[in-house]
Amino acid sequence: MGKGGDGSENVPSLRRSSSLLRRLQQAGISSRVGDIKADLTVLKNIWFKKLRTDGSHAQRLEQFYGPQAHAYDAFRSKFLWGREPLVAACAARLKANSDMVWVDLGGGTAENVALMSKFMDLKRFSHIYVVDLCSSLCRQAEQKVAQHGWTNVTVVEGDACTFVPPGDVATLVTFSYSLSMIPDFLAAIDAAASYLDPSIGILGVTDFYVSSKFDFPLRQLSWVRRFFWRSVFDTDNIDIGPERRHYLDHKLCRVWERNGEGTIPYVPAPLRCPFYVWLGRAPTLAAQLVEPKVEAPHCFPPTFLYTQSWEDPAVDEPILDIQPDDVCLTLTSGGCNTLHLCLAGAAQVHSVDCNPAQSALLELKAVAIRRLGYDDVWSLFGEGRHADFPRLYERELSPFLTQTSHAFWRDRLHYFRQGLYYQGGMGAVVWMAQWLFWALGLGGGMKRLVSAPTLEDQVKVWEGLWVVRFLVYAPVWLSSLFVQFFAALLFNRVTLWFGAGIPCKQAALIRKDGVRLSTYAARVFDGVVRGYSLRDDNCFYYNCLAGRYARNNCPAYLTPHGFANLKQGALDSLQIHTGFFLPTLNKRKYSKVILMDHVDWLSFPQAEEVAAALGRQVVKGGKVIWRSAALSPPYAPLIAKAGFKVKRVSSIEEGCMDRVNMYSSFYVAEKL
Repeated sequence: MGKGGDGSENVPSLRRSSSLLRRLQQAGISSRVGDIKADLTVLKNIWFKKLRTDGSHAQRLEQFYGPQAHAYDAFRSKFLWGREPLVAACAARLKANSDMVWVDLGGGTAENVALMSKFMDLKRFSHIYVVDLCSSLCRQAEQKVAQHGWTNVTVVEGDACTFVPPGDVATLVTFSYSLSMIPDFLAAIDAAASYLDPSIGILGVTDFYVSSKFDFPLRQLSWVRRFFWRSVFDTDNIDIGPERRHYLDHKLCRVWERNGEGTIPYVPAPLRCPFYVWLGRAPTLAAQLVEPKVEAPHCFPPTFLYTQSWEDPAVDEPILDIQPDDVCLTLTSGGCNTLHLCLAGAAQVHSVDCNPAQSALLELKAVAIRRLGYDDVWSLFGEGRHADFPRLYERELSPFLTQTSHAFWRDRLHYFRQGLYYQGGMGAVVWMAQWLFWALGLGGGMKRLVSAPTLEDQVKVWEGLWVVRFLVYAPVWLSSLFVQFFAALLFNRVTLWFGAGIPCKQAALIRKDGVRLSTYAARVFDGVVRGYSLRDDNCFYYNCLAGRYARNNCPAYLTPHGFANLKQGALDSLQIHTGFFLPTLNKRKYSKVILMDHVDWLSFPQAEEVAAALGRQVVKGGKVIWRSAALSPPYAPLIAKAGFKVKRVSSIEEGCMDRVNMYSSFYVAEKL
């Protein structure tokens, strides 16, 4: 028996083996090896196993899924990217209800039920039916149900085309990566629609897809991708053609849709497979809207320019005199003034911007007001930060955003970690200015300026800043050099356009009045400091200096009263458009139009077009207001010629115009 006569000589080698195994387990290597082995089992069945073409559909499913059923969930979680958005979107729309019935058709291993438990309490469902035709997957589902102790979940081995839940009504019906595997998909959709609750019921689908040759803009794929992906899935008896979604659009009323693409394990990352999420309800007479594909104009930055609107609604309000039957058109900008028009009680508020990022910002504000409580909305848009924003976005906001807005925000969730008001073009300028203040030793002075208790104290702090004293008392040649240096830094074309949103045409209007840009800026800031308390009555510049709003110094939509009014229905008047101003103006009649400084940006022929369109589209007695960087903008006579009585309300020559004070003139035109 060797040394010791009892086999003890073998013990050390056994201990070494055990220790090595433990080290591998602690490093996670053994589990990763197990994962790879399970993945290879699945891949063998997907790529290398010849599938039968005879027999029943159930037999073909069993041949395909049977050998891989034990590894199904782990592998599919790596590429079924639409499953979680589907469940989140359904849960967000139904979680206020109770005593619901959910039918998950082609539910496989009941993984969707596990996902749903992350988004809402499963007890809100009186019963959940997981229906699948594959016996092996049903056995896995039964094990999962028993393991979790779900007493209201029943696994049904049956056909989606013929299954009908007891009671003949379901609140939620889902096809999660299963509709493409059902040959008779028409019968499956017809059957599901027949027992969908007509009042609150939702039918949700997610699957891989290819578009037709001519399809909706955000569904459209190139012919290469259409041919490649349909061929790849066809080898596994999976049909991802456009017919299924077209029939869904025909049979039901589409309420929400998202198209995306995701990676597949062991497939090169550039080959991202397209998928969709689709939600529908019982058909109604309402038209189903098709979201257009929009892109920012050439030379626009990839994000928004403005996080807030830079026109004072307190001055606009008495001039516009909004009535309950008014149809308003405004530029979106930061969206604050658009929401102010909703609060004023207009019947319709159309907000348009050619930058999709500005539309995405306003849409996020609108969805947040509808879906979240006041404290969360204040954190997001008052403080500009929210520690739990990724969770809120996934559960409450993303399921209600358009595809274009979601595509913008999904990669920018960090904005609310770093501070919303330091993002975008003007946010970058604000951040740079704050850094510059500290570098010049002005940081403490700016803090005192924004916290001054009275206007008199504020003016004293302003006049005590060394840079202000220097510009007032230094020799002209020295102050001129100083101004020229910072003018080159802050008022060059790149900073003006990408930071402040001031195009060359608008800068030219300022110079035409004989004013240097540096003088113009000094006039703006000096007038604001001497005219309004930054701490209590000027949310525009308070935001720039503090990087947030104050509870008593913020736009109307962030006040408790304004938030409550918007949430209770005032927001229903809002319609967001992404595109150019003129086509939106030409689409309908308006009684109030807010041009902001838009026409400053245009050439003279373009201004003529806008003036003529205003003459056609603004109703008699309607009003148009605008601001300009010019004292007498050259397009004002064009608007008068189009049938308006034009009046200059105020100008910078008379002193500080309003809390923004960023323009030289403010005009109103009334349609005769």
